[in-house]
Amino acid sequence: MHRPVQRLSRILACAAVPVILVAAGCSSDDGDGGAAKDDAKQSAAAGSGKDAKTSESASPDATGTATVRAKYAKLPEPCAALSAKTLKALVPAAKDKKGSQGSSDDLNARGTCSWNSLDSNGVHGSQYRWLSLALVRFDSDATLGTGDERAASYLAKQVTAARATADAKGLKSEKVTGLGDEATAVTYELKKKEGDFKQQTLLVRTANAVLTLDYNGAGLAGEKDPDPAKLLKDAKRAAGDAVAAVATANGGAASGSDDASKGASESPKADDDKKSDADESGKDAKSSKSPAASPSASKSAGADEDKSGDASGDKDAGKDADTEKSAG
Repeated sequence: MHRPVQRLSRILACAAVPVILVAAGCSSDDGDGGAAKDDAKQSAAAGSGKDAKTSESASPDATGTATVRAKYAKLPEPCAALSAKTLKALVPAAKDKKGSQGSSDDLNARGTCSWNSLDSNGVHGSQYRWLSLALVRFDSDATLGTGDERAASYLAKQVTAARATADAKGLKSEKVTGLGDEATAVTYELKKKEGDFKQQTLLVRTANAVLTLDYNGAGLAGEKDPDPAKLLKDAKRAAGDAVAAVATANGGAASGSDDASKGASESPKADDDKKSDADESGKDAKSSKSPAASPSASKSAGADEDKSGDASGDKDAGKDADTEKSAG
């Protein structure tokens, strides 16, 4: 009676062993599979982290190669760049008060205007004055440089050309402060059959624009020669008008060495800093209902990218200025 029962117990016990082993094997496989999945997730995360770091390190390079926009996008009309009071003082007997505008294919890139004045004093002779203004603007170019750099290079060439004026007597060249970002005055005398002409040439750069102002005078038919110092003072006054006109044409006020393109490039960083400060003071902000002031974007740096101030344009502007000057 007991043997069948014992035999059945043994059979059940033997049958239970494989089930336990199988269960143990399954649980072991699940553990290894989970570890493998965790390893895969960690590898994927590490890979994505590397990709993120790569993209982050690449982004500054991408922004670093972006062309900096020039400060000024346009120029004022050259014949309207000087005030009526200035013109009355410099060319009191001008035939055309509005001036004679030179030809230009793009007045936002370059322009010239000139005035002639012959103030007759009867038998005592006449006072002659000639005033000319030339404006040239440069855009930023990835190959040629920023607008300011190109303008500075052009200014240096113009100064060199003025110093090399043929037949100039008593030539002097000096830096001038208070006009744009940099300015140079070149003064000399030219002897002609009509008389001795006192020449004042002011070359001024304001950001990415360059202006050349020529002003000369002479006493004709026995009239006394004008004072060169007074002529230079008047020329500086006119140049100041022109610098202000360039800024006004672009919706802003004239400034010394202000670099609007630099300000525009730094404004996003300033915004981020303010956001970080706001986050840090978030705990205290709940007790205050006044909103934080947001910085306004600079409008003076919105220059269009064109190639109007390229080398050929520079030469044309130089030719126009030389033509006007020789005509004077």
